[in-house]
Amino acid sequence: MTDLPEASRRLSESAPEFHWEIRHFPEGTKTAEDAARAIGCTVAAIVKSLVFVVVGEDGSHQPVVALVPGDKRLDTNALARIAGGVTSKRATLDEVRETTGFAAGGTPPFGHTLPVPVYADEMLRRHDPVWAAAGTPTTVFPISLVDLDRLAHPIWAQLTVPG
Repeated sequence: MTDLPEASRRLSESAPEFHWEIRHFPEGTKTAEDAARAIGCTVAAIVKSLVFVVVGEDGSHQPVVALVPGDKRLDTNALARIAGGVTSKRATLDEVRETTGFAAGGTPPFGHTLPVPVYADEMLRRHDPVWAAAGTPTTVFPISLVDLDRLAHPIWAQLTVPG
């Protein structure tokens, strides 16, 4: 794993017990479509790790990570409600890096710098394994749903726009 980008090595060190199969695609896997094309899987098997800030009734701000299938759109109102807030907004690029330790487009579902609540959309269960970003926009890894549960500790809920 020494030939991987530093962020991918750091991610792999966050869960040394996991059997890592990180794949590097120099042309990039920044979007779900790019990742699916490079891997050779369906877009629905791609995990988008989206960082949002949930705003509470008292005006508090809580960063969260939403794990959403690549073929679906996050319902930001559902995320806010499930996370106990009144609204949610996409985190800025700086907030993504401060919260997770990774750049947007390469954010993995776990291994974050700060303890951050993780929510996973039920539609991810359509595929096993699924593919997630491995710390950079050019690296991905497969993960079973059992391991995703064990390592990310997500709260499973309906987070995507129906349809």
